[in-house]
Amino acid sequence: MWSITREIGLEVSADKTKYMVMSRDQNAGRIRSVRIDNITFERVEEFKYLGTTLTNQNPISEEIKSRLKSGSACYHSVQNLLSSRLLSKNLKIKIYRTIILLVVLYGFETWSLTLWEERKLRVFEKITLRRIFGPRRDEVTGEWRRLHNEELNDLYISPNIVRVIKSRRMKWAGHVARMGEEKGCIGSWRGKRREGTTGET
Repeated sequence: MWSITREIGLEVSADKTKYMVMSRDQNAGRIRSVRIDNITFERVEEFKYLGTTLTNQNPISEEIKSRLKSGSACYHSVQNLLSSRLLSKNLKIKIYRTIILLVVLYGFETWSLTLWEERKLRVFEKITLRRIFGPRRDEVTGEWRRLHNEELNDLYISPNIVRVIKSRRMKWAGHVARMGEEKGCIGSWRGKRREGTTGET
């Protein structure tokens, strides 16, 4: 292995190199380590690649949790802007869509969402939008209250986060399908949907 990698100009670090088995079969890859040329490579259950968390069972729920956590951190980093009275609501919405939303949706092209995961994404978006639009004074009691879902939908006219994911994912799938084999995209669109996932794309 070492001679082959050196031929193409790569140097493998034995300390940093690990491997992971991805399979829905719980019994797959029982061996805990791999030994090549007297070097042992550790098997791991998960690792982060280009900002995306990959696990051996590949449950997208873990990646969703990670992205929502990053989105919350991003919101708090621009909280002063979103709570400022000097900025219009339209400008605050642009900040949300161009900064916070992009952080949450990093790597979304490969997501296969369940209804529970869609709900978590919608809840995050509604919480963020309620902070942006602020409370509303009740016409009957005169007390300040948070916006109802219907009122929030009227104020935020852009597609919700789940619609954005599905729309952009279809565009990405079309782009990949048009690339063809000459760009390295070989195979066909087949497979079974896992139990618990939605039939929408």
